[in-house]
Amino acid sequence: MKKYIALLRGINVSGKNTIKMDTLIKLFENLGFCNINTYLQSGNVIFENKDENINLLENKISESIYEKFKYDIPVIVLAINDIKKNIENNPYKNLQNFSNFYVTILKEKPNKESIDIKKFKTKATQGEEFLIVDKIIYMNCPNGYGKTKLTNKYFEDMLKVKATTRNWKTINALLE
Repeated sequence: MKKYIALLRGINVSGKNTIKMDTLIKLFENLGFCNINTYLQSGNVIFENKDENINLLENKISESIYEKFKYDIPVIVLAINDIKKNIENNPYKNLQNFSNFYVTILKEKPNKESIDIKKFKTKATQGEEFLIVDKIIYMNCPNGYGKTKLTNKYFEDMLKVKATTRNWKTINALLE
């Protein structure tokens, strides 16, 4: 069995796309997954399954959520080892304060042509920094994520790739 994390974007946010965690666990059980745990109420599911194709897992979960709830929810699945690698490869390791540090995880690697760093930087407010590494955007938002214009939706629109964002504390908690 291999351990995975499913990141569901946009559930239980502002009263929209509500899914209770016990119902979500049952849905994952019905898909044949084992040792299922959720973290917070925002769509973080840790589970085990036989070694399968990540795209297949994402599609199974997404389709099952649509069948049961009629929610079209983007799902990004990562192997635990990938989360660990992303934490270890954080280019901002020496940051003094991680309370406003975020990771945007892209469903797939964006085309190089869509990465216009100069254009992205025009959206950044003073003190904001970000770096795109493979399928991860590491982002320091010292004024808070609620005030940045470098939102999940902005990156999705610019890169033409589905994404989901988590704070650094959540990413580390999921690994534990």
